[in-house]
Amino acid sequence: MFLQALEETGEVYQGHFGEFEVTKHDRIGVVVYRGALLVAALAFAVGAILILRWGPQASVLNSLTALFLGFCAAMGVSLATIHIYMVSLHRTLQVFWAIGTGAALWLCVRSAEPLAAAIYNHPVNLMAVGWIFVALTGLFFKEAFCFNRLETKFLTFIAPVLLLGHWLQLLPIAAERSLLGAWAVLFLIFALRKVVQPIPPDIGDKSVFTYLEEQKA
Repeated sequence: MFLQALEETGEVYQGHFGEFEVTKHDRIGVVVYRGALLVAALAFAVGAILILRWGPQASVLNSLTALFLGFCAAMGVSLATIHIYMVSLHRTLQVFWAIGTGAALWLCVRSAEPLAAAIYNHPVNLMAVGWIFVALTGLFFKEAFCFNRLETKFLTFIAPVLLLGHWLQLLPIAAERSLLGAWAVLFLIFALRKVVQPIPPDIGDKSVFTYLEEQKA
């Protein structure tokens, strides 16, 4: 499917500020974005299954560290290749990702506990690492706004409710488990649906990007 999509090049579209062409480079960027999203969703889903099924065993916590770092790396790729008209918003999401990922790496090196335990048990660590989930929520919001996807509307709500609810100690364990499970399932549905979505909508109206660049010149 991806190879067929990459072969369809040279289409010319009418944008808001003039015509634009969808190139093979544009399509590769979208494929990379979607592939990274799928990797992030799979890492998140596997991590959720492990902790919900077997609990905080030592082997599970060690596996969660590797899965979370893989999730962070995939998120970085997706945020590098996503198309967002507002450059300031795009850069802000990338900064949030960098803060959260940097905090996670710092905890891996400095904390005596496994990464997941260090985040879950200490609110200050959740505040630091949580910025990567702020970036993810921004990505969900962008997808909900642009494509009106039902699962991303729920995800935009679930992510901050779970994280803030745990940070403020407002949620019982049963509610946290339910929200985590829903997050994992909906994230995976979202990523899988992106795989089969036509590519040009993810590229957006390139004439808008050109216009915005010209306005800055």
